[in-house]
Formats: sequence, structure tokens, C-alpha cells
Amino acid sequence: MLLVVLELVGIAVFAASGALAGVRARLDVFGVVILAMTTALGGGIIRDVLLDVSPPTSLRDWRYLLVTAVTGLVVFWFHPHMAKLRRAMLLADAVGLGLFTTAGTITALDLGAPPYTACLIGMTTGIGGGALRDVLIREIPVVLQREIYAVAALLGAVVVVVGQRAGLPLVPTAIVGAGLILTIRVLALWRKWNAPLPRES
Repeated sequence: MLLVVLELVGIAVFAASGALAGVRARLDVFGVVILAMTTALGGGIIRDVLLDVSPPTSLRDWRYLLVTAVTGLVVFWFHPHMAKLRRAMLLADAVGLGLFTTAGTITALDLGAPPYTACLIGMTTGIGGGALRDVLIREIPVVLQREIYAVAALLGAVVVVVGQRAGLPLVPTAIVGAGLILTIRVLALWRKWNAPLPRES
């Protein structure tokens, strides 16, 4: 139940960010909904493929598809109001990253993945949908640019794995991991922290 709740909340948040990206790219209603679905479900599908879960969870549970479709439609019709909430959406995206990463890490651990694999799969779950979104609208994925994004996800996944290996309770560990990701993302956005770039030749 914890995983389902975490994933549904994260899915709604990521679907909203994908739908807003579709609106900015001037896609039609179908394109906006598809981009919302891709952003919200892409990371989970990649996770399930890597863990040999077939068919992927999001394609077996109608709630995942319903939440993404409804969120995409809501954003399509009310985007003028939502576009004004840029800071709120950035915060929501950070929350979604934390929820998706911790849920993906827990899923990998539950299915017997080694600790390092669980960390990488957790990170991929968090960043995968956003990367697919950016590719579809012909932008360089955020995770490949300067923003502190993937590193935050990886650190949160490590916290979850370390807590599990230490025998700590699952729910508090997941909350701490997601909270760490959220904190790093918010600080990076506020302080404009960036990963190093290559020197200009």
C-alpha cells in the first residue's frame, strides 16, 4: 500500500509537469495527455523492464493510467492558471522525484536486487520519465544539463538502501530518503547550484 500511494502521488505530480511541457510546446490535447503519461509512467516502466516485471505495473493497474489521463486533461484546460504556479510546480516536481526514487528503490530491493543495483534503478525510476519527456519535445534532458537532479535522486536511493540493510523501519527510511532528495533539489534551485561544466577550449 505504501508503494502504491507513493507512486500515485508521484505520478500525478509528474503528469502535471509533463502536461505543462506539452502545453508550452503547443501540442494538441492528445499530445498533452500522451506527454503527461510518458513523463509520469516512463520511469516506472523502465524500472519494471530492468527488473523483468512483465507486463509493467502501470499497464496492469487502471489507476495509474486514470490518474495520468485525468491530470493531463486538467492541465490542458486550466493551464493558464497553473502556468502562474511555476515555483509550486518546481517544488511538486522535486516531491515527485523523491517519491518515485524511493518507491523504485524499495521495489528493486523487494524483488531481490543487489544494493548497488537498487540504487541505480531507484534513480532511473525518478529521472526516466522526465528524460523521455524532454526527448519527445526535442530538448536536452534536464538530467544531462547543469541542474542537480540525478545526483539528488541517487543520494536518496542510497539512504533507502542503507536503511534497509541496517534493519531500520521501511516507512521512516523512505520518508528520510525522499526528504533528502526534496531538500537537495530545493536548495539547488534556490542557491542555483549546478554541476561542473567542461572548460571552454
